[in-house]
Amino acid sequence: LSISAPRMIVRSHLPWPLRWVVLALMLGFSAAIGLWAFEFGKNIAGLDRNAKAELVRLRDEVAQLRSEREGAQSIANTAQSLLRAEQVAQERLVQQFKQVEAENLRLKADLGFFERLLPSTGSQGLNVRALKAQTRSPTETRYQALLMQIGRNVPEFSGRYEIILGGTLDGKPWSHPQPGGAKAFQVRQSVRLEGFIEHPEAAVVKSLTIKVTDNQGNVRTSQTTKL
Repeated sequence: LSISAPRMIVRSHLPWPLRWVVLALMLGFSAAIGLWAFEFGKNIAGLDRNAKAELVRLRDEVAQLRSEREGAQSIANTAQSLLRAEQVAQERLVQQFKQVEAENLRLKADLGFFERLLPSTGSQGLNVRALKAQTRSPTETRYQALLMQIGRNVPEFSGRYEIILGGTLDGKPWSHPQPGGAKAFQVRQSVRLEGFIEHPEAAVVKSLTIKVTDNQGNVRTSQTTKL
């Protein structure tokens, strides 16, 4: 017990690994007690049951909304397909209407042309009906005519026809036959003749004459129309 006595160190007989194991067990036990207390409190308050019920309800609502979205998407796709089909059908109807309108105008023009082609009483043989001429451009004139044979059991006629323009050129009388000369044709009852004749731009076309001859060169009929 004196000053000269040796120094003493008191050491624990419990090793350090065992201390750490004991400390870990104490901490785990405390955490387990805390978790148990938390869960026990939730059960007492009824929070866990409400959360589960709310989760089930939300899942049902999500499934319902997803089903409604798929139904709406299907309806939208169907409506879009119907709209495209309707647009295509409408475009076809517009195109058909334009075609019918153009055909109607053509038929009206043909009707107006053929209404003037009715034969007059008492005329027999080959006749020119409703000769028409129209200046298409400063260098081109269009003509239309119908050749008809009036009578019963008339034989087929073979001949040639020639178109002659008349007017003035540089202030002087001017006559211009169709290029290429007379054209051959055949007719039993009726034949429609039409075409274009080119002429100088400076020419003033005032009349158009059609002259029909047989194969021997004899004039069978002719007609003149003014422009």
